Amino acid sequence: MMKKWMFLLLTALLTIGLAACGSDKTTTEDDGGKTEASVGDSVDYKIIGIDPGAGLMKATAKAVDEYGLDEWKLVEGSSAAMTASLKKAYDKKEPIIVTGWTPHWMFAQYDLKYLEDPKGVFGEDESIHTIARKGLKDDLPDAYKVLDQFNWTPDDMGVVMNGIANGDDPEEAAAEWVKENTDKVSEWTNGASKVDGDKITLGYVAWDSEIASTNVIGKVLTDLGYKVTLLQVEAGPMWTGVADGSLDAHVAGWLPSTHADYYKKYEGKFEDLGENLEGTKLGLVVPAYMDIDSIEDLK
Repeated sequence: MMKKWMFLLLTALLTIGLAACGSDKTTTEDDGGKTEASVGDSVDYKIIGIDPGAGLMKATAKAVDEYGLDEWKLVEGSSAAMTASLKKAYDKKEPIIVTGWTPHWMFAQYDLKYLEDPKGVFGEDESIHTIARKGLKDDLPDAYKVLDQFNWTPDDMGVVMNGIANGDDPEEAAAEWVKENTDKVSEWTNGASKVDGDKITLGYVAWDSEIASTNVIGKVLTDLGYKVTLLQVEAGPMWTGVADGSLDAHVAGWLPSTHADYYKKYEGKFEDLGENLEGTKLGLVVPAYMDIDSIEDLK
């Protein structure tokens, strides 16, 4: 009788032990995207970034440090490379983490979400400013007036970005938007006279948002008779160019955080014409199908 009782007891204990082991395994699998092993391993501990000089990259590097993501690597590249990687992963429903910002066409193309940033590393929403060289008002007063009055919304910009993302040439997408929004354009050109071939050079970074805005304002100035040159550069040379006068202006100043270093470095050597777009956002972005909600979940 005693032997039978001991046998039943050992059997019960063994069953409980096996169940516990099975439960741990299930918990690990169920928690999937919530644990360091699954999230990190699934993306090779990589955050897909853009060009190394971008303020977004600096903010992301700071986030990696602030959140203690020691195993993670921020991959430098370009806006185009980032969106290509996103598309490839999204089409296969694979996990991916990218540096993102709005306005951006990818939010219209894909179901995405920002990871929560409880430490506030990426800061509050920003605005995009128009920055002009000193003396532009005297040298090209009508262009200065247009640049000073240029103001539109993320939805406006989104139309142009989506056109470009769907295969339209940036100049064509900009021209189509200008054609369809004559009332808004007339507000920008109010009080500005036409000219005859006056030259103006605008710098921009290769962000989809700035490609859209610079091509639009370039088209408006061209229609006024200006001979417009659009020069794609990195963020540093863009600000340096306006400060030293080799560029007349840019409409791509993300403030107060993204381009804070350049603003501070060259303050007094340019003219800030104020916001041309409000309501931007920066952060880490993932597809909505990923079971992760916060940067802290990467730890």
